[in-house]
Amino acid sequence: MTINELVKENKEYVINLRREFHKNPEASFKEYNTSKRIKEELDKMGIEYISCANTGVVATIKGNYPGKTIALRGDIDALSVQELNNIDYKSQVPGMMHACGHDGHTSMLLGAAKVLNDKKDEIYGTVKLFFQPAEEIGEGAKAMIADGAMENVDSVFGIHLWSSIDTGKVSIESGPRMASADWFKINVTGKGGHGSAPHECVDALVIASSIVMNLQNIVSRQLNPLEPVVLTVGMLNSGSRFNVIAENAYMEGTTRCFNNELRKEIPYKMEQIINNIAKSYSATATLDYNFILDATINDETCTSIGEEAVKKILGEKGLTKFEKITGGEDFSYYLRHAPGALAFVGCRNEDKGACYSHHSGNFNIDEDALEIGTNLYVQYAIDYLKSN
Repeated sequence: MTINELVKENKEYVINLRREFHKNPEASFKEYNTSKRIKEELDKMGIEYISCANTGVVATIKGNYPGKTIALRGDIDALSVQELNNIDYKSQVPGMMHACGHDGHTSMLLGAAKVLNDKKDEIYGTVKLFFQPAEEIGEGAKAMIADGAMENVDSVFGIHLWSSIDTGKVSIESGPRMASADWFKINVTGKGGHGSAPHECVDALVIASSIVMNLQNIVSRQLNPLEPVVLTVGMLNSGSRFNVIAENAYMEGTTRCFNNELRKEIPYKMEQIINNIAKSYSATATLDYNFILDATINDETCTSIGEEAVKKILGEKGLTKFEKITGGEDFSYYLRHAPGALAFVGCRNEDKGACYSHHSGNFNIDEDALEIGTNLYVQYAIDYLKSN
């Protein structure tokens, strides 16, 4: 049987698995039952695997011919979101939901495992399957790598079902696809006092407000306008009462960009502004800056292989252009260790109610997209290994 025929034969298998995972979502690094079910399915297929990063699984399929090693990644964790959909397979866990498509990723990768296991005579090398935990908190890929998942891996490929792309379309483009995502905290210390006597105080709230406004100058005046950068202060806490001048202020925020070198400059520019503003008010301020996720940048050669794989599955019309996004992905950690690509597989279909954004309580997918994603995992792996 051809790849397309095998994928189509397993379409209901993948859909049923996706619905099972959807009904039973689990939080990051707590995907115990999900991990157990993945292993049960791999056992049925006779595919070797090891546990990785506690709740993660790395399965290995060796082809009939020697060659390189390609890793296929699917994330398995859910979100703390209350499901609002009225469907037969609605989440059975209050306040927890697969609101980002990871249930689909997991089931597609298991479907791909079945097909690849039947097509060993077309595999020139080895396929590793990464069932990765904790993508939603940006920690899973790091943990998988720390446990040795990327050892001897020559390239890595991932899929993300995407709700703003119509079913039947796939975006896989070279260069930056998703932004870096970092987290910062700022503490301001002034001198509190009575609201009627500001001259006797150092108002931390005013200082914090000045810092918030002036940090935007980094984006508008200190960085190349051709390089997109986002700097957002999402939280500011200060003060306790209407007639009390605040002694302290606390802020948290995030930065996003698509250039991993430019990213390194941002905290230094922030510190200059924060420290100088605080000093001008006779206050002190500290910046705690945490580098969380790299920008996800698709390799040109891997992207080309992916585009040809999409054409084999859907024809030329299956490829679509999709603007890079400022959301982050811990798939980027794998790209530190090997070239690769992340593809966006469309799962939008308004007629089926699959038209809500990721992380929404109404999020759902057009399950016809699962066949496309399963096929793409398989076709990409076989094509990559043949080309190398």
